[in-house]
Amino acid sequence: MIMSTAAALFAFQASPLSLLKQGGISTAAVLFTFGLVIFLHEFGHFLVCKLSKIKVEAFSFGFGPELIGRTRGGTRYSLRAVPLGGYVKPAGENLDDLTGAPDEYFSKPWYIRLGVVFAGPFMNYLLAFILFTGVILVVGEPAPSPEPVIGETVQGYPAQSAGLKTGDRILSVDGTAVNNWQQMADLIHKKINAPVALEYQRAAEKFKLTLTTKKGPQGKGMIGVSPGIVYKYIGAVKAVKMGAEQCYYWTAYTITTLVSNIKRREKPDIAGPIGIVNIVSKAAHTGLADLVFLIALISVAVGFFNLLPIPLLDGGHAVLYIFEGLSSRKLTPNVMKWVNSTGIALLVSILLFATYSDIMRMIATKAAPADARPLEVNEVAKEFGIAAPAASTAPAAGVKGK
Repeated sequence: MIMSTAAALFAFQASPLSLLKQGGISTAAVLFTFGLVIFLHEFGHFLVCKLSKIKVEAFSFGFGPELIGRTRGGTRYSLRAVPLGGYVKPAGENLDDLTGAPDEYFSKPWYIRLGVVFAGPFMNYLLAFILFTGVILVVGEPAPSPEPVIGETVQGYPAQSAGLKTGDRILSVDGTAVNNWQQMADLIHKKINAPVALEYQRAAEKFKLTLTTKKGPQGKGMIGVSPGIVYKYIGAVKAVKMGAEQCYYWTAYTITTLVSNIKRREKPDIAGPIGIVNIVSKAAHTGLADLVFLIALISVAVGFFNLLPIPLLDGGHAVLYIFEGLSSRKLTPNVMKWVNSTGIALLVSILLFATYSDIMRMIATKAAPADARPLEVNEVAKEFGIAAPAASTAPAAGVKGK
């Protein structure tokens, strides 16, 4: 069905095999995440259909056998057994079934149908904007902590090799006591490819070690640490602005990454069924803010993915309707059948590739370190294999790789 394509694809990604591997909280989080994101996507289609006086034969929350249902105003509203999204079935969505009634989908002008297909992704972006804004308003704006406490060690640098960990407080550098992060960084910067003696505190114990700095990109001595993140309260107006910036950033980043991969002929690093379930599971166990932020990211991803000009997706339908409007040529059943067949083949290929990528990623990271840290709000995005935006991380200058 035209309006349920995205829902079917992303519902299939949360397969029963994957869900069986998760605990109760994880499963509930996965169901809630996919249910909310995809249901609102379909609700967008439903709402514009109603506003455009298109008859909707069915509007369902979930898939599978119907648990509860009610017919009202010619529409069958139902709650189904698998709460992983939903679907909308407008009358006359198949050209072969047209009767010529004015309330059928393909009886409406191309620009009305264009509004219907765009409504789904719009709802995804609206949800993401609300969630991003809410998290920023409640949690606050991230900023680097001024305390000389390690927030993260960088792979390939001396600090990680020497055993320094998140939470370690640096007490002195070469015998000079340090009271803040900048003071510590200034002392280390002066030592380029040279030994530096550190005294640090972990829990209630104090330790000493000597390591050799590494020359950084800016020609300064570095040991490869970054400060922790603190969150400062901000007003509603700024939170709204930052929420919009998050939506823009993730969309722009996705586009530039895809273009870069195509130009370099590189394999895109995408999360598929297993990967998404694992990410949601991890976020669910580390806090509500993490889960909400992740739901917003997934909502942006679903909205953007559906805007791609791939047959069967909203973007693919949009291209057809725009062509119809510009050329004044009506779409034919044969054209739609060819488009749908091509779309199914492409979507199945994408799903298989994403699943393969998940399996390869799991094999590559099977031996995880025993002291791995919990996920943080500014790190959720990294689980997708991409860096977080400036609004969610500490500034790079004077922070990382000290």
